[in-house]
Amino acid sequence: MAQTATPLPTAQLPQVHLPRNDGMPLDLDWVSRVQANTSAIERRAASLPARRSVKKDHQAAWLLKAVTCIDLTTLSGDDTVGRVRRLCAKARQPIRADIQAALGVSGIQTGAICVYHDMIETAVDALEGSNIPVAAVSTGFPAGLSPLHLRVAEIEESVKAGAREIDIVISRRHVLTQNWQALYDEMRTFRAACGDAHVKAILATGELGSLRNVARASLICMMAGADFIKTSTGKESVNATLPVSLVMIRAIRDYYDATGIHVGYKPAGGISKAKDAITYLALIKEELGDRWLNPDLFRFGASSLLNDIERQLEHHVTGAYSAGYRHPLA
Repeated sequence: MAQTATPLPTAQLPQVHLPRNDGMPLDLDWVSRVQANTSAIERRAASLPARRSVKKDHQAAWLLKAVTCIDLTTLSGDDTVGRVRRLCAKARQPIRADIQAALGVSGIQTGAICVYHDMIETAVDALEGSNIPVAAVSTGFPAGLSPLHLRVAEIEESVKAGAREIDIVISRRHVLTQNWQALYDEMRTFRAACGDAHVKAILATGELGSLRNVARASLICMMAGADFIKTSTGKESVNATLPVSLVMIRAIRDYYDATGIHVGYKPAGGISKAKDAITYLALIKEELGDRWLNPDLFRFGASSLLNDIERQLEHHVTGAYSAGYRHPLA
């Protein structure tokens, strides 16, 4: 990102409504043409952190933008009502009021809260009046290996409980065996079960074997009606990476060029540093353009990222780094 005059956002304003992705018939000819030049992708990804640096007010502006695109997440076996309520309070005011005041901004909120099904009602209640959506992981997350009718029922129950976004996991075996029809049919079924709730398709890219498989799975999920494509559950050994992100983002661009439909992108897992958030935002800006730099089309799946961003913003305001424990976290 070039250091041009970048105004600080004054609030998280609603974006112009975009039509949902209704999908299209499965086009296997298009899928078969999709390739991925791994060495070129890796070179491009490796160049990003070195070439893109922003400082001072420009950095603060981009970090505030990153905050508005975070799906603040807790997906632990020991989640409690109290933890989820604290998470929701943080989503309502992710940056301390004195730091926002010093930056001349107000109204900053995170993009969403992401929880397991059992915590949906707690999160919906805690976020009442904020317009922050609750996202629920579903379909046998993280493995996605429960019977199909149970995965569909889980989606329906989560929507009924108040989730406005559903993060589903695909069956990785369909990708590994090149059974594209089965992947398409599964995704169409999940999309129908979501109803009015937006659906994010988690590809679990660390388990798909190759970047070409990532590209093809991305395209098929979009053909089947995914509103977002997402890298990972956060539970795999390899989660979001820049090469995988580049492949998925270019699949989104190709789909937009062919259909005129915007599909969102969500990298998840392993993004914990403010500088990494800026790198991802730079990638989005360069590959997809400014319209995708909004929470209706871009999210970070993260928990600890917000803590580092808040520390960086306090350093920008005061000139000193604070201890991490001074920033109340999820």
